Amino acid sequence: MFTIEERDSIRDRLLALAEADSAIIGAAVTGSQAVDGGDRWSDIDLVFGVDGPLEATMRRWTDLLHHDFAAIHHWDLPASSAVYRVFLLPSGLEVDLAFGPAAEFGPNGPSWRTVFGHPAPRADAPSPSRRELTGRAWHHALHARVCIRRHRWWQAEQWISALRGEILALACLRLGHPTAYAKGAHLLPADVTTPLTATLVHALNQAELTRALSAATSSLLAELTLVDQTLAARLAPVLTD
Repeated sequence: MFTIEERDSIRDRLLALAEADSAIIGAAVTGSQAVDGGDRWSDIDLVFGVDGPLEATMRRWTDLLHHDFAAIHHWDLPASSAVYRVFLLPSGLEVDLAFGPAAEFGPNGPSWRTVFGHPAPRADAPSPSRRELTGRAWHHALHARVCIRRHRWWQAEQWISALRGEILALACLRLGHPTAYAKGAHLLPADVTTPLTATLVHALNQAELTRALSAATSSLLAELTLVDQTLAARLAPVLTD
């Protein structure tokens, strides 16, 4: 496991290399380290504004991470016109490097600390709407039910877990907390989270999966009732069939 000192040294070295790279016009720290300094387990999240084709710069930096930092694997996460290239180092440290066009270098949320360059004005990425989260939730509930009837136990468990995630997101949206990746779940009150423990699947069989799905459906309807009783009443007969 990497140490704080090792992580911070690698981050500072990467930023120094970026500032010396003529193709990189700006760099920023994002994620938890940009806001409150992160904690013992925070990884490295950097954004680079690139002048010219992204692929050439990404290829050069990929070689650098593998050769100089002994990266053992990497993968890409496209995001609009940018690409997040995610590296794993032998110490278990994750290094996320975002490469985007120079003209779009700038924050899309509060987790941003400019190191060098001139970022564009902040343009917050749109949060998911309550309609979208609600739709995904009932979609997951229906698919979980079908998978149970088809005796596809693992797939049913996946949909039940996904449904629980949407319920957490809906509660976070209602209370003004971050909705993505359960980042605001630890801020939710116990009256929201305690009932969700019953949605955890303890065995892959029809009875247990049905029980967990029933608990998840009840939690979903309870959450929806707090903000839209009419919609909750319309969904209840379908989801509890």
